[in-house]
Amino acid sequence: MMISIKARAKINLSLDVTAKRLDGYHNIKTIMQTIDLHDKIDIDVINKGIELECNSMELPLDNKNLAYKAAELFMSKYDIKSGVRIKIDKNIPIAAGLAGGSSDAAAVLIGMNKLFNCGMDVTTLISIGKVLGADIPYCIKGGTVFAEGIGEILSELKAIPMTYIVIVVPKVAVSTKWVYQNLNLNKIYKRPDMNLLFSIINEGNIALLAQNMVNVLETVTMEKFDIINTIKQKLKEFGALGSLMSGSGPSVFGIFRDKSSALEAYQKIKCNDWDLFVTETT
Repeated sequence: MMISIKARAKINLSLDVTAKRLDGYHNIKTIMQTIDLHDKIDIDVINKGIELECNSMELPLDNKNLAYKAAELFMSKYDIKSGVRIKIDKNIPIAAGLAGGSSDAAAVLIGMNKLFNCGMDVTTLISIGKVLGADIPYCIKGGTVFAEGIGEILSELKAIPMTYIVIVVPKVAVSTKWVYQNLNLNKIYKRPDMNLLFSIINEGNIALLAQNMVNVLETVTMEKFDIINTIKQKLKEFGALGSLMSGSGPSVFGIFRDKSSALEAYQKIKCNDWDLFVTETT
């Protein structure tokens, strides 16, 4: 028996960092949204061990990979004697602020729960996932969600109307750790108004949402990589209702009124300096 799961990417519709914690992490407040851009994860039962296959040469195939770690943790927790073969068909750009690795790990936990008939509910899966990474609880839950703490305290919001998104991923390497290390909380002058955003989301007003998005991590990443600001401006120039860097970057997304305007922007913004995707919220 084989289980196939879509591991969907996420974007941050806004992101605030409120304090540095004693454990070295930061407390955040963020609104996250699942999009249809996804990796495909196939999980099969084998006699023993964990075998990991991937169509991308950039990902490790051992316990440095979050999907491998998720399988390892699940097997240990539920004393599973047989093994698993995990195949990752990678479509989400790596280290781009889209939670690709976290989403793969979440999909492994969800898939193994089904494969071995463990009967765990979402809350239990989330409690396992948060051991592995701050974005994994959200990736298990999905949808339109407000996250606090290090990202593990989740409050479901009203789902936003299906919206077309253009994602641009410049070919620069951004380390999340580096971004947070260089974040100066005293130099953040514009923060997202979360209460306003909750109200806008309840109304389902996508244009107003797009205009009020703020990501405080842009103060670090955009200072080093001006291309991010260039992309934001181009997306707006070509019809985006608003644009924002997702997570710690470097990916930037634009929200569009309809499919035709998203596809038109895609054609105009195409170039060799970045990877480009048209997707939608789910």
